[in-house]
Amino acid sequence: MPSIAPNGLPRLNALPKRVYRWLGLGLLLAIGLAVGVALHWDERLYFNLTHAAPVAGAETTDRWLPDYRVLIEAKPVAGITRNLSAITYDRDLDRLLGVINGGPTQIVVLSKTGELLERFPLRGFGDIEGLAYLGGGRVAVSDERNQQLSIFQLPTRPRAIDIAEAQFFSLGINLNGNKGFEGVTYDVAGDRLFVAKERDPRQLYEIGGLAASLDGRMQLSIRDRSDWIADQVFATDLSDLQFDAETGHLILLSDESRLLMELDGDGRMRSYRGLGLFSDLQRSAPQPEGVTIDNDGTLYVVSEPNLFYSFRRQGS
Repeated sequence: MPSIAPNGLPRLNALPKRVYRWLGLGLLLAIGLAVGVALHWDERLYFNLTHAAPVAGAETTDRWLPDYRVLIEAKPVAGITRNLSAITYDRDLDRLLGVINGGPTQIVVLSKTGELLERFPLRGFGDIEGLAYLGGGRVAVSDERNQQLSIFQLPTRPRAIDIAEAQFFSLGINLNGNKGFEGVTYDVAGDRLFVAKERDPRQLYEIGGLAASLDGRMQLSIRDRSDWIADQVFATDLSDLQFDAETGHLILLSDESRLLMELDGDGRMRSYRGLGLFSDLQRSAPQPEGVTIDNDGTLYVVSEPNLFYSFRRQGS
């Protein structure tokens, strides 16, 4: 029988050992549950239980990210030592464009196998994190801290680009220092620019009429699409996004959760794949910051400081 303390309660050092074991197990379960909820593991489990893989040979309008396998893994881009933080596909010249955020800030041209080809230094620009190719040699970059979107023509030959050459506008929504606009992508057919705010809170905006407005007919429309990511995107942040012209879907990238996720045109989660543990990578991508997709359906990811990845869907 356990001894009794002066307050009338059993002395803790006199409790049976099995009680300590149950208390320890309960504490571990509580900690595990709290961590799982914080990292959205519960939402990921629910998605896995409610979404079946497409039947082999069946038609699907999804990109279906679980079928993608790594082709090039963690290749250091020679000539870049740090701050490779975004990537987009130039469909006109069949090449990749990236952003180096600081030291100095610049747009770089990459081959589809991760070789550095050209540099375009950016002068007077701020904390550039996002990059989107608009077509016809025109690009958009997003300033994370100021939430400013700058649009300019990429020269045909490498040279410095001054901020005075750009047209720009600012949204200034929930300004939050280094947790602002992290990703930007463009839907050519729909003339829509999608912009993602990293976190605190995560947000997603759709800006319509961009090209029309740049050509002199102001007709911008801004729609808050944050409801698309509020309940079903099981990631703690959003570091980049890519509009997939073939499916009409959005590919979202999370740095902290090391995930690629696919949303359909109505904002519903369709598929995902990991870039960390339990994926086909030998090592987790350390800081995945940029994602894009080319006309052949190959996915590209860049991870700071200077790592290049490519993925191809099985059977394609």
